[in-house]
Amino acid sequence: RGGLERNGVLTTLNLLGNNIRAEGAAAIAEALRGNGVLTNLDIEINDIGPGGAEAIAEALQGNEVLKSLNLWDNSIGDEGAKALASALRVNEVLQSINLEYNNLGDEGKGAIRDAVSGRVGFKLEM
Repeated sequence: RGGLERNGVLTTLNLLGNNIRAEGAAAIAEALRGNGVLTNLDIEINDIGPGGAEAIAEALQGNEVLKSLNLWDNSIGDEGAKALASALRVNEVLQSINLEYNNLGDEGKGAIRDAVSGRVGFKLEM
């Protein structure tokens, strides 16, 4: 197991501009599955694309602690947004997501909005 999975202290991880791409996002997603303390994840400007968003979305479905996710400028497109929307329907812990500058069309934006509609206090940035 990796360090992030075993982490019992780090609550915020900022990987802004590290060019992690989809492969790095998949590694972070795997670590999120076993992490019980990380509440804020910022992976903006990392070109994770739809595949990376799908990996993060899959991890979110079982994560019970992450409250804030920043995916600003990652080219996730509508496919990535739809994957995240599916996760947001079952994950009730996340309180904030930033999806600005991700080439989202009406379909992707609509899926995200529908997934979080009715969630009091949820902060959505698109």
